[in-house]
Amino acid sequence: MITKSLVSVVDDDESVRESLPDLLREFGFAVQAFSSAEEFLASDWMDRTDCLVLDVVMPGMTGPGLQQELKRRRLSIPIVFMTAHENEAIRSRALADGAVDCLSKPFSQTALLDALNVALLAT
Repeated sequence: MITKSLVSVVDDDESVRESLPDLLREFGFAVQAFSSAEEFLASDWMDRTDCLVLDVVMPGMTGPGLQQELKRRRLSIPIVFMTAHENEAIRSRALADGAVDCLSKPFSQTALLDALNVALLAT
């Protein structure tokens, strides 16, 4: 049996949580969406997630905060960050801490698919 890779999307923006999973399903992935880092951490999906598409700036725990919490828990889930806030310092830090990519919103479908393919090859 072939199973689809599970991509979890964490973004506080409802429009992103509605549109991005549809696109990811078109790419052939299984998808779960979460409105916050805390919701993702409390879910049963964390251990099943093959890749995380994660917003940088969110209320409560930020994307980089979730990245650090996963490291603290010794969970190595590949992360593709996305952000509407161009900030080279945040981008550089996320990549230095092991993120696969940091895409600026709006990003192309090709850029997202390329980042996911790199992330999933790393697993």
